[in-house]
Amino acid sequence: MLTGSCLCGRVAYEADAEIDGVIHCHCETCRKAHGAAFSSLAAVPRDRFRWIRGDAVRKSFESSPGKLRHFCSECGSQIAAERAGRPTVMLRLGCLDTPIEAGRQWHIWRSDGATWYDPAAALPELPEGFPPT
Repeated sequence: MLTGSCLCGRVAYEADAEIDGVIHCHCETCRKAHGAAFSSLAAVPRDRFRWIRGDAVRKSFESSPGKLRHFCSECGSQIAAERAGRPTVMLRLGCLDTPIEAGRQWHIWRSDGATWYDPAAALPELPEGFPPT
């Protein structure tokens, strides 16, 4: 069972599914929607996904024809997305509460990627906080 929620906790979902693969999308729309270099997401079957709270604050934005991005109107977290007629819902993995093993992964829409980020670059990693000045 996968569970996920927004930053303030008002919106949450469950999905009786497993993550088969993780996509890191670098398209301009994802970058702007998330305010980041890319959005990490995974598909789950629509019929195994359900919202469990937050109907009053959950909003949707049609970012392209037929594609709805669901978010919390209180804290702004992007939670999931779906396209009309598709059998899956795309979970925004930053809101996933369940630990997963990513397994297969892909970077997509690199042609739209942020000029300041290279996913192939080996960068220093810090366990917490910002680098010392």
